[in-house]
Amino acid sequence: MMNFDAFQESVQDDDAPAADLSPELKSLWHLKKGEWEASHDIAQDLPSKMGSWIHGLLHAIEGDFGNSAYWYQRAGEPPISKSQIDSEWERITRVAIEG
Repeated sequence: MMNFDAFQESVQDDDAPAADLSPELKSLWHLKKGEWEASHDIAQDLPSKMGSWIHGLLHAIEGDFGNSAYWYQRAGEPPISKSQIDSEWERITRVAIEG
């Protein structure tokens, strides 16, 4: 099982996410790597709270806070502002890792 620090090291050091990561973590991996489209392609196909939460973060990063708020509502989470984007990635990733 990968912990948060090992996940961050993977983003920093690896060219691709580990094959055994969940789709949620693969989406978050690509997002942190700066690969917005790859992350979005995965997140938009996840019909879960976590998928909606990641999708909301993606739209916040793109600056579409109206769309982001919609996805946050679907995830049952409060919407975020621009200043929360970096800390929100970590929060979502920790929840995805811990299950």
